[in-house]
Amino acid sequence: MTHRIFLTIIVTSFFPGMIEAAEREDSTSHRLKEVVVTAQHPSRDIIPVQILSGDELRRLNSNSVADALRYFSGVQVKDYGGVGGIKTVNIRSMGTNHTGVVYDGVELGNAQNGQIDLGQFSLDNIESLSLYNGQKSEILQPAKDFGSAGTIYMRTRTPVFDEYESYHARATLRTGSFDLLNPSALVELKLSRRVSASLSAEWVNSSGKYKFRYRRVNPAGELAYDTTAVRQNGDINATRIELNTYGTLNSGSWAFKAYNYNSERGVPGAIVNNVWRRGERIWDTNSFIQGRYTGFFGRLTTLNSFKYASYRTHYVNNDDKQVKIDNLYRQKEIYLSSANEYEITDCWSVSASYDFMWNTLDADMYGFVKPDRFSHYLSAATALNFDRLKVQASALGTFVHDKIKGQKSPDNKRMFSPAVFLNCYPLRNKDFSVRAFYKKSFRMPTFNDLYYADMGNSQLSPETVSQYNVGLVYDHSSPSSFITNGRFSIDAYYNDVKDKIVAYPKGQQFRWTMLNLGRVDIRGVDVTGLVTANPYRDLYLTFRAQYTFQRAIDVTNPADNYYRDQIPYIPRHSGGAVANAQWRGWGLNYSWIYVGERYNQQENIRYNYTQPWYTSDLSLSKDLLLGQAGMRVLVEVNNLFSQDYDVILNYPMPKRNYRLTLTVEI
Repeated sequence: MTHRIFLTIIVTSFFPGMIEAAEREDSTSHRLKEVVVTAQHPSRDIIPVQILSGDELRRLNSNSVADALRYFSGVQVKDYGGVGGIKTVNIRSMGTNHTGVVYDGVELGNAQNGQIDLGQFSLDNIESLSLYNGQKSEILQPAKDFGSAGTIYMRTRTPVFDEYESYHARATLRTGSFDLLNPSALVELKLSRRVSASLSAEWVNSSGKYKFRYRRVNPAGELAYDTTAVRQNGDINATRIELNTYGTLNSGSWAFKAYNYNSERGVPGAIVNNVWRRGERIWDTNSFIQGRYTGFFGRLTTLNSFKYASYRTHYVNNDDKQVKIDNLYRQKEIYLSSANEYEITDCWSVSASYDFMWNTLDADMYGFVKPDRFSHYLSAATALNFDRLKVQASALGTFVHDKIKGQKSPDNKRMFSPAVFLNCYPLRNKDFSVRAFYKKSFRMPTFNDLYYADMGNSQLSPETVSQYNVGLVYDHSSPSSFITNGRFSIDAYYNDVKDKIVAYPKGQQFRWTMLNLGRVDIRGVDVTGLVTANPYRDLYLTFRAQYTFQRAIDVTNPADNYYRDQIPYIPRHSGGAVANAQWRGWGLNYSWIYVGERYNQQENIRYNYTQPWYTSDLSLSKDLLLGQAGMRVLVEVNNLFSQDYDVILNYPMPKRNYRLTLTVEI
């Protein structure tokens, strides 16, 4: 009761007017019949999409969003190891900066380096993860969402109450290897007939210590090192707290989010030259508030969003063998968006969107230029939805102006991004579909690319990508059959990356600059399959598999030694599989990830060769009912066969490790 009163006070202090308005509408409105909202089926999306949601997402041996994304085809996760290691995502080899990350409808940003650490986002409050290549299959979206080459959508759990329910509560305790202690809690309240709220909190604490094997061979093929050591300086102490409020109006709905993530963690660093311990530490404080309003006015639908974010990063390096560093970085962001869609006919819609974004970066470094960035995004889109043919087209204009205090500002950047998507159903039952798209996208140089001391280049041009995709999908459902659902998709794609931003030496040793030098030719195939079977009464079996082939080669300069070589850390072959069995509250889940051979530098020579790796994870769960409370016990064994491997060279990953999770929900 105390928690409910406390949360009610918080919510009413943020939105007193909205709650009053909703209550007033309740007093004059009629009670509506129950409405059930269901998500669009993946095979009906005009744009290639992969989705993990609900129980399927919770059954995976994943602790963070980055861990779950490993099960999508065409995705490379850069993992620097351990519970607190930085984890970023690269889609179809185009680079992390080409990947948009949208959290409950508003894109996350990082103007400093353009990379979102997905290890900071827990799955405890995530209801679904979606990955779109190109862009989302909707024309009603913020203008900025039309700009990314690929986008990850994270959607948190929205409270749903029965007529006589007023609250839900869930508590989770996770413990295991690396001295892990990870409690979390979720409280959902029905504040009125039209207003609900949820408060989610989490604490992660871990020493990050795990054994690993260090084995290296010199260029002559002779064994240089082969020993076992313990990973040091990989500890983390982090908290996350998130408040969500939701409301419905007579002609629309609104949502508000307040988010704070606070962490201190060690940076374990690379294992090189027989050095096992580093003196680097990072303190992160990431906070933002955001809101969305959706209104329905006849054939017109409007979607308005806002966000204010503040990011603080404190980096310290006390290593005795390196230069002492103690730097503080502060980012701020303001984002406003208005998107509007008009339905001209039952099968033809158009939309127009405008976004404004302001970013600034400050640091206590000597000579730091303190840039401000003003970005304007203007988009127009149209969609034709016939019985057997769906067509979407969009165009995005981006206008960016950077302002540097006390210096001449660089030239304004203007970019145009068109896109066309097609999807048709040649068979009468619509189980089979053919899809294709073309899109031109770009990524702006980050503040680090442009203005980092002794390295930045303020004259950089945006890095552009031309994407081509053609695919086939077969999806059939038959709930009463032995095979209740079967889905298969294959997509072939070609990406042409131009003006790739690279760091290039400019004469003196340890002196680098950023230049538009690169061009990358990317050709690949993504294959996914899903089969669900009900062979006997309460027994349900699910098998999910994905495979990716990628040839991503550098075609910048024929004179380079690495001309037409595979770019670093991109495997030719990768894939994964998940097998799950559910029977009367018991759940058995096996997942397998494979990443083929790669090269850790530009030249594809023996010295730069990185071995393939695979991991097997196994989990067993049991659901119990104790009175009005539901309980789940989950036991996990990760890296079942204790394989030694590096995702990034010299950043060893954990061997076999264990996790125990206890969840109680009322």
